[in-house]
Amino acid sequence: MRSFSKATAGLVILFALATSGCTADSGNAKRTESLTSYAPYVSALTASDNDTAGSPTTYNLAFVIADGSDCTPSWSGVYGLDDSKVASRIAELQASGATIRVSFGGASGDELAAQCDSADALAQAYGEALDVAGATQADFDIEGDELSDSDSVDLRSEAIAQLQEEWSDLAVTFTLPVMPSGLDDDSIALLDSANNHGVQVSTVNLMTMNYGESYDGDMGDYALTSAKAAHTQLREVFGTSSAAAWRGMALTSMIGANDVDGETFTLQDAAQVRAFAEEKEIGWVSMWSTFRDQECADDDDSLTTCSGVEQSAGAFGEAFSG
Repeated sequence: MRSFSKATAGLVILFALATSGCTADSGNAKRTESLTSYAPYVSALTASDNDTAGSPTTYNLAFVIADGSDCTPSWSGVYGLDDSKVASRIAELQASGATIRVSFGGASGDELAAQCDSADALAQAYGEALDVAGATQADFDIEGDELSDSDSVDLRSEAIAQLQEEWSDLAVTFTLPVMPSGLDDDSIALLDSANNHGVQVSTVNLMTMNYGESYDGDMGDYALTSAKAAHTQLREVFGTSSAAAWRGMALTSMIGANDVDGETFTLQDAAQVRAFAEEKEIGWVSMWSTFRDQECADDDDSLTTCSGVEQSAGAFGEAFSG
């Protein structure tokens, strides 16, 4: 059993999430129809006809990273925060009635913690991006070499804790790779770091995808197995109840053909994940990504703008939204 000196902060936020789906009625709690929302990843740069499929409650706007030279936040390492194209994109998404969660990091480029040389500068960079998007939700998608870089992990934790002192309503998500055996040691170390620096973690979002060539079975089953294993770990890390650990979890699948040969996440898998998430009252489900939620053209084998499976446009969004 793990114990952490700052575990209380994570416990409070996860517990709050576990009760956020209730509304008061004559002094009694009444549950809403479903506690599990749908929050897909979308491009900050380009709109997709499939963005609104499933009527998302939140959009994960990807990605803010360093501009390649210093501690300057940018969209995809190319566009400045005040770029008019992105501003129009954000306004359009918010006009749908959904909220925005700014996603920092991702698989490509440098997450800001790898470029900023102080927690003050890093907190300022994060805050600038959130200000521009009018967002009070931040997602930190940490993977690859940056997940094992303990210096940047600790710097990020310090900066986020500092930012939360200034933004009392800032909800923080960590998006981390997972295997059917659960989170790896680097991911647990990142959550340890967050706890030790007093970060209040709202959600741990599991990337249920790209397990490796040895995993050639059913992707829906693997997603559920991964979630169950990580659930046990989250209870230990945050010292919280079973229900709160489920509520503080999110699941993100790569729809259709994954980056690993032989891994294909189907529409049936999406329905399976949605049903499981509702049963466990998981916080939200997501997918990578709306711009892939369509069948590929005959001459398109890149899989960057399509799923690689037979489907109608927006079908995965509909399946994940329930």
